Amino acid sequence: MSDDYLWDGKGKPDPKVQELETLLSTLRLQAPAPDFSRVVVPEIVPRKAPWRIFATRRILAAVTALAAVVFVIVFARSSLQRRASYPVVSLNGAPRIGAKQIEEAGRLSVGQWLETDASSRARISIGDIGQVEVDPNTRIGLTLARPTEHRLSLQRGVMHALIWAPPGRFYVATPSAVAADLGCAYTLEVDPNGAGLLTVTMGWVAFERDGREAFVPAGAQCATRPGVGPGTPYQEDASTNFRAALAQLDFQPAGKGSRFEALNSVLAEARQKDALTLWHLLFSANEDERRLVYDRLAILVPPPGGVTRAGILGRNQGMLDLWWDALGLGDTNWWRMWKRPWPSSR
Repeated sequence: MSDDYLWDGKGKPDPKVQELETLLSTLRLQAPAPDFSRVVVPEIVPRKAPWRIFATRRILAAVTALAAVVFVIVFARSSLQRRASYPVVSLNGAPRIGAKQIEEAGRLSVGQWLETDASSRARISIGDIGQVEVDPNTRIGLTLARPTEHRLSLQRGVMHALIWAPPGRFYVATPSAVAADLGCAYTLEVDPNGAGLLTVTMGWVAFERDGREAFVPAGAQCATRPGVGPGTPYQEDASTNFRAALAQLDFQPAGKGSRFEALNSVLAEARQKDALTLWHLLFSANEDERRLVYDRLAILVPPPGGVTRAGILGRNQGMLDLWWDALGLGDTNWWRMWKRPWPSSR
């Protein structure tokens, strides 16, 4: 048999091959052969190496674990903050925390309000740093309770604070200003319209709102108004005319009344101890008014060495501090250790 017969049927066939062909002929494909040129070969996507799969899984596991830890920390802090509370003791009548009446004692938690009616009073223990007594017809809430920061909100009524913590630990917000404790005792009042009055009996209180601020020492008061903030501090025994004229300077809308007359009344009635008020006016007064304030303050408390008229009129911070120290109200270095410098204007 020729080899050509196996490939193209040429040559002399072998009988055994012919016999095999005859047996297999019944299995011959009758349909035409498929057109392999139209077959679409699928794209082969290489599989990731085993080490890459392992690394990806480890990264996903680490990210998941980190997210879980962050969630637990946030949840724990939130839970602790919600549970933070201060003891409250009823002094008279039936004060309420939320809807619950205090028979003898209770706890004021963050987010809750303590309310007294016309015949009730209460006392709040502020951690281990002090206490607050709440007068009748008062609404006061706890907004923050941390070891280094304690915050209340006085919506209306009267509270009396006695704080023995370092400066900057205790704050009370009102509708128009925030009282920042400097280690002191004080009374804070808020009327139904949101206007407030701070009276300091010991130490110091910083009264502030949006950069407008006043430093109020023992024996002095400071009023505050919604939309304006704290006014100028004054001595508690200042005359009625002095207070009225000062309120006009602090809170009278521009263009109403005579600001010049009000300033003249303040300067005319100012005593040596009212240098506290005149020093603060150097910040709130305009340039022409500052000249008048300087001249009157220089008579009451002569400027010390290193203080010049031009420097004070230009609000030189160093000179203002030197003059403050000459007022006999304490050293500016004491409260500048924790408080930011005074703004250049109010």
